[in-house]
Amino acid sequence: MIDVIDIHKSFGNLQVLQGVSLHIDKGEIVAIIGKSGAGKTTLLQIIGTLEQPDSGSVRIDGTDVLHLRESALAEFRNKHIGFIFQFHQLLPEFTALENVMMPALIHRDSERDARRRAEQLLTDLGLKERMEHKPNELSGGEKQRVAAARAMMMSPDVILADEPSGSLDEANKQELHALLRDLRRRFGQTIIIVTHDKELAAIADRIIELKDGKVVSANLG
Repeated sequence: MIDVIDIHKSFGNLQVLQGVSLHIDKGEIVAIIGKSGAGKTTLLQIIGTLEQPDSGSVRIDGTDVLHLRESALAEFRNKHIGFIFQFHQLLPEFTALENVMMPALIHRDSERDARRRAEQLLTDLGLKERMEHKPNELSGGEKQRVAAARAMMMSPDVILADEPSGSLDEANKQELHALLRDLRRRFGQTIIIVTHDKELAAIADRIIELKDGKVVSANLG
């Protein structure tokens, strides 16, 4: 499903990734762990096409994504990759429903279809009564579920989660763990999680550890 091949990335004189290669199967949940500065988020951003490496390649379902033209890359990202971030990155001026609709509207789907799909996702995630609330009216766990719904909006093949439990209390962390397992069970997405949270990493099928920009272990979860 995903092949990361010999990725190198530096920022100035700092070598962040040094020849990272890995394979992730379709429907697999993978946790990427390591100390701060190990290159976890940079690797996730490269897999998600948000960052270009200095060298190497990334193939997602057979597509060499790093060699797509800018417009084709934006289209691929919108349709095939969903993102869940630590601080949700919801647009504060829009309701939960409008935030979830956004990827479909960017894709120029009809507002009617976008609304129907967003309403169904929010209902499925237990937010039927919170659709018209803005982010500042939602709890941390509710915001994370809205972010998950937005990530699912285009039925992506891959969900990338960057420290998704980092801003949550213990109860909401447990809810997030269950949510990610449920997304894979119900929709079959491939999920890659960057995390410092050992409990979150433990839900993964496999744990990949980075150290000094290199893969040092890849063990079953």
